[in-house]
Amino acid sequence: MDTVDLLLHPVRMRIVHAMYDGGTRTTTELCALLPDVSKATVYRHVGLLADGGLLTVEGERRVRGSVERQYRLHRSRATIDAATASSMSLEDYRRGFAVAMATLMAEFDAYLDRDGAEPTADLVGFRQHALWLSQDELAEMINDLRGVIVARMNREPSPERSRYLLSPILFPAETRTPRTPDPGA
Repeated sequence: MDTVDLLLHPVRMRIVHAMYDGGTRTTTELCALLPDVSKATVYRHVGLLADGGLLTVEGERRVRGSVERQYRLHRSRATIDAATASSMSLEDYRRGFAVAMATLMAEFDAYLDRDGAEPTADLVGFRQHALWLSQDELAEMINDLRGVIVARMNREPSPERSRYLLSPILFPAETRTPRTPDPGA
C-alpha cells in the first residue's frame, strides 16, 4: 500500500494525528486516545501503518504473556509531498477530501463526547471566509499561514499545553472568469 492509500483512511489519519508529537505510543495507548474506535480496528490499522513504514517499532516489552510494542511516527513518510499531490487524480482528491472530513468529524465528535468539553473555553472555532485573491496573493497568503503554523508544529507536549487540530481547507469556490468593469463606476 502506498502512502496516499495509507493516509486516505479516517482511522489511520487519526492514528497519525495522535502520533504526530514525535513521542512513542503503544497500541493500548492509542486505543485510549480513540475510544470511539474498536480495539481490533486500531490494532489492524497500526499494523498497516507499521507495514507501510509510517510507524516504526521503537521498543518491545512483555506484558501479561504478550509483546507490547512502542511505535513512533516516521513524520517524513506521513505526508503527501508536492510531487505525489500533482500526480493524484481528481478522484484521489475527492477521496482525500472525504477522508479529511470524516476524520475531522470523528475527532470533533470525540472531543464533544469527552467529560468536561467546553467549546467556548477551549476557543473552538470553525468559520469560512470568502476571499478574492490573485494567484500571487494566494501564494503569499499560503506562505504566511505556513510560516505561522510550522513555527508552532514542533512544540513539545507539556502540562500547560493541549493538542489542537488545525485543518486548513482551501479551494476555489467558483470558476475564475474575467470581470467586466462596471462602466458607471
